[in-house]
Amino acid sequence: MSDFNLDGRTAVITGASRGIGLAVAEKLAQYGAQCILVSRKAESLETAAAGIREMGLKAEAMACHTGHSDQIKALYEKIVEKYGSLDILVNNAATNPHFGKLITADEEVWNKTLDVNLKGPFFMIKYAVPLMKGKGAIVNVASVNAVKPGMYQGVYSATKAALVNMGQTLARELAPKGIRVNTLLPGLTDTKFASAIISSDEIRNYAVSQIPMNRYAQAEEMAGAVLYLVSDAASFTTGASLICDGGMLA
Repeated sequence: MSDFNLDGRTAVITGASRGIGLAVAEKLAQYGAQCILVSRKAESLETAAAGIREMGLKAEAMACHTGHSDQIKALYEKIVEKYGSLDILVNNAATNPHFGKLITADEEVWNKTLDVNLKGPFFMIKYAVPLMKGKGAIVNVASVNAVKPGMYQGVYSATKAALVNMGQTLARELAPKGIRVNTLLPGLTDTKFASAIISSDEIRNYAVSQIPMNRYAQAEEMAGAVLYLVSDAASFTTGASLICDGGMLA
């Protein structure tokens, strides 16, 4: 159990008001971390943080649109002022505004998706690194779409593939600083983000038919994977992509 003990560590989790982000925040808090929940909407974010505190755990809400670098900078100014350092960063926030053939995507779609899914994680990492003094763990949440593009999700899939590649580059660059960078690749998971797939019987049934475990995941099933990657149990793991997809890519 000591390998998973996060007592005394401060963790930032983006996209944390619901879904995988909230499940991760709950899990890390359960193992002792002081969790800073980050998302765009302050009200729903505070509700999420309050729910964790009601369990007797440590959580704070800090609203920030991670698609805007100026807001990211302001977020880290607050973190420095209150905590002084950072141990864990989980880049979970994502967007997928385009559902259709890739060739139909316009520049606005590309800009929004790149800002949130790729540039956002980069700047979250850029400002986190100086606060990770001698040791740190970063997890970027990508998708199985990074390996096999999802139907009508070409823009989203491309940004997730780039996120995996960026994580590998940063793993090499940051290893001498004692900072590990890994990537989680979730398969179909029951979240609001995936509601367009899960709410449609036809699309959901087809998607599940491609999964050997014959079901989709719950958000909580991704949280344990992140706990491993940010904990001392993964002390020699960096630049890795951990696939949690029920066997879809096997």
